[in-house]
Order: sequence, then C-alpha cells, then structure tokens
Amino acid sequence: MLKLKKTKDEFSTPYTCMNAIKKGGIETKLSMVLMGFGNFVHKQKIKGLLYLAIEAAYLVFMLVNGIGFLSMLGSLGSVPQKEVWDEANQVYVYTQGDQSVLILLYGVATVFLTLLMIWVWRGTLKSAYKAECLDKNGQHVNTFAEDLKSLLHENPHRLLMTPPVAAIYIFTILPLIFMICMAFTNYSKIGNHLMLFDWVGLENFKALFDSNSILGSTFWSVLGWTLVWAFFATFSNYIFGMILAMVINRKDTKAKGFWRFCFVLSCAVPMFVSLLIMRTMLQPNGAVNVLLRNLGWIGADASLPFFTDPTWARVTVIVINIWVGVPYTLLQLTGVLQNIPEELYEAAKVDGANAIQRFFRITLPYMLYVTTPYLIVTFTGNVNNFNIIYLLSGGDPVTDLASTAGKTDLLVTWLYKLTIDKQYYNIGAVIGILTFIILAVGALLTYRNSKSYKEGGI
Repeated sequence: MLKLKKTKDEFSTPYTCMNAIKKGGIETKLSMVLMGFGNFVHKQKIKGLLYLAIEAAYLVFMLVNGIGFLSMLGSLGSVPQKEVWDEANQVYVYTQGDQSVLILLYGVATVFLTLLMIWVWRGTLKSAYKAECLDKNGQHVNTFAEDLKSLLHENPHRLLMTPPVAAIYIFTILPLIFMICMAFTNYSKIGNHLMLFDWVGLENFKALFDSNSILGSTFWSVLGWTLVWAFFATFSNYIFGMILAMVINRKDTKAKGFWRFCFVLSCAVPMFVSLLIMRTMLQPNGAVNVLLRNLGWIGADASLPFFTDPTWARVTVIVINIWVGVPYTLLQLTGVLQNIPEELYEAAKVDGANAIQRFFRITLPYMLYVTTPYLIVTFTGNVNNFNIIYLLSGGDPVTDLASTAGKTDLLVTWLYKLTIDKQYYNIGAVIGILTFIILAVGALLTYRNSKSYKEGGI
C-alpha cells in the first residue's frame, strides 16, 4: 500500500514540460530527441507516428533549405546579378544573383517555423509524460480517435481557434516582422539597393530623426500636421455630431426619424465616391468656382485655391471630413443620449440647474464615459486616414520640390509615396514602425487614464 501511495503521488504532478524532463521515464526523455516515442510506447501509436513525421519533415526541410536560409540571413546575399553577352544568340543575358528580399523573407519564415517546432516539441514532451503517468497509474490512455472526439466535445475552442490563429501568424505577424526587419536595411532605390542590400542597424532611424536633413525636416513637418489633423478631424466630428444628436433628440423636435434619415442618407453612398465628387467640384474650374464666378463673388479669371494653397488645402480636408464623418458620429451618440436616465434631468431641474449646467454635469460626462474608447479608436483611425487625404488632395500642394511630401500628406500617405512612387522601402518601414509606436503608446496611456477604464465600466 505504501509503495502504491508513493507511486500515485509521484505521478500526480502537473503535466508540464519541466516535470517531463525531471520526472519522466526513459521513454519520455527519449521523446526529447525522438518525438512521439513516449506516446508510441504507451498505446498512442498514431499520435506518436504523427509527432515523428512532423520532426522528420522539419529536419528534412532544415537540411535541404532551412540551414541555408539561416546562414544567409546575416549577410542577405553577396552575389550580384550580372549582365553577360551571349555570343551564340547575340544578346545580353542576366545571370542569377542573390535576391536579398527573398533571403530575408525565407530567413524570417524559417525562424518562425523553428519557433513553431519548439512549441510542438514542448507539446510532445507533455503529451508523452501524460501518457506515461496515466499508463503507470493504471488509468485509461486515450486513443487517437478519442483525442479527435475530445476536440469536438471537451476542447472545441482548440479546434475552432487553430485556423484563425494560424492565419494571423501567417498573414499578419510574419509580414509585420518582415517589415520591421526591413527598417534595419538599406533596401531602397538609393544606391540601387533593390536587388542586393545589407543590414545598416539604426542608420535609417538616425536619418529620419535628423531635423537638419531634408528627410528629417519632412518627417517632423508631416508628423506635426498628422497630429493636428487627427485632433481636429476627431473632435470636430464629435462636437458637431453631439450637437446634431442633442437637437434631434429633444422632446420638442418633431419627425425625429426623418431628420436622422436626412443626415444618415450620405452613409448610403460609398465614401470614396463622395470624396471624388467633392474633389472634382473644388477644382479651379470645378462647379464651386464656376458658380462663384457666375454670382460675381470672385473675378472672372479667379478661383479659390482649395487644393493649391497649403492653408486652404488643410482647412478644406478638415471641413470635408466633417461633412462625411458627422453622420456616423450622430448614430453613435444618439444611442448614448437615449440611454441617459431621464430621472437625472428631472432631479437636476428640481435642484434649479439650467440647461448649460445639466449639459456639463450630466450629458457630457455620461457621453465621455461611454464613448472614450470610441474617441480613441477614431483618433487612431484619423492618424491613418488614407482615403480622405489621398482621394481629396493627394497630399498636395507640394511647395518644396526637394521634399517627398506635400502639405496635406499624413504619415500614412507619405509612407505610400515613399514605397510605391520613390521605392524607399527602408524609410517606409521605419515610418510604419514609428506610427505604430506613437499610436499604441498614446492609445494605451489615454485609455488607462480614462474614467471608463478606472471604473471598469467598459
């Protein structure tokens, strides 16, 4: 009995990787080298063979390609593409050189595959140790069919979450790491570093932060305008949407549904269509300037510089953003207003509070409490609001020909121009990283200091 008691205590520890290494039997320890061996010994032959097949496939890949990908990741290639004269065909042919983009991509993918293999290896050890403990305690060890059945009944979350998580890693995490790595290279049209490029460390970050260079001064100018734009685009929509929602939601307002329909009708038209129409109407010979000339408000040959003057262009994009954005804010805040308890307003009236006091003491705090996450998301979206700027002004006007950005360019539209038009992929990657850092830190700090987060209401 004492021996049996000791055996049960010995194998009642959690099925962790560390316990498998320290307390597992020889078959479990061999699973560290020969994956699936412990499962195969303890009546789980199909699972053991699957683990062994995964290990064999990984080793074959590493021997055939993986080791080569990792070995070239440090240099990103050294053999350039060459032009050679083909005497037989009397034409120039190009020899196959190293392509640093593919080397970097394959290297990053190999690192990810190795990390995935380590995770599978840990799972193999835990599975082998669990099978060993159950078998030595005389308990039932699941067959492969029973394990599959448990995915449908006991662990459906693992079955349902595995495909989307795998897709996130393949289509989001892997490209993100690839882009981050690109920021530390000289992958650009400068110096013809498009086929073969090298690691440069923090040189791209230093160039971007150098305010004395053209690139650095452009960055700080675009960053400043991006923050100004995001602030006005967010809070102008919020304020005007709040005013409209309050006016329509009043008891004295008749046909509330009709007025909401009028303002929300613009949402039925795709936003890019509305923006392109407004862009056409505000051109020097567009409908607005032609109408002003016919009314005699401007000269016969004159036109308002909606997109040709820097100040006019910036004000124009903010005003048009209000026009296309207020209906969405109206919908958001109407629901909030309708959920404020009427008893609060009745009690405030009894206490002698006027309309302004009721607004600042009841309406505004309640709305901010509920919509703080919405404001953070809206601000973040406006920092990356590519459509409004690109479709309206295209980032113009450009007043400095040496600069790669116009006066209405945001970081995201400037990034687009640097990568698509100029092929400065390394600088574009740096801008993408900095944009993410600014937004992530700003959003987290703002939300954690908000009343919504502190009181756990959201």
